[in-house]
Amino acid sequence: MVSSIPGFPQASVVATAAEVQCAYDNLAKALQVSIDADDCVLLGIMLGGMIPTARLAAMLRGDYLLDYCQVSRYRGGEQGGALEWLQPPRAELRDRTVLLVDDIYDEGVTLEFVTQKCSELGARQIISSVLVRKRHTRGVSGLQPDHVGLEVADRYVFGCGMDYRHRWRHLPEIWALADES
Repeated sequence: MVSSIPGFPQASVVATAAEVQCAYDNLAKALQVSIDADDCVLLGIMLGGMIPTARLAAMLRGDYLLDYCQVSRYRGGEQGGALEWLQPPRAELRDRTVLLVDDIYDEGVTLEFVTQKCSELGARQIISSVLVRKRHTRGVSGLQPDHVGLEVADRYVFGCGMDYRHRWRHLPEIWALADES
């Protein structure tokens, strides 16, 4: 599908809004099990995890804390750099199950960093969920997400929380830039 987004004549949809909704349904079902069984904190990893966390929070039932933390590797660029801890969670994590939510798992750097921080803050259990995982073999972390909504090819993707130069996070489907081959 050719993009109708100004400035992206070569972008294409890699996951439709319906496919994304199916991914959210599956993630919510998986996370609900923990909420039903334990004292949980639903912890969104900002900024990319904002939309997935809000969507999942609206789908989950029961009693849980909702919080966020903020780390950044991209700062608006297309390539990740050194990880920076911008905002730790405000909720008490000690002796709770932390349900991490992020937009994308690429190389695992962010997930590994935040998991380690939550562990240091005393989380009893950490369960990670990502809306999207890229298919490739260059991961730098051995830590894999516990729950994955959907997988996409190894391209630069945006929408559903993921941005292109600080924009387009709000799109209901996932788009990819044209291959640079």
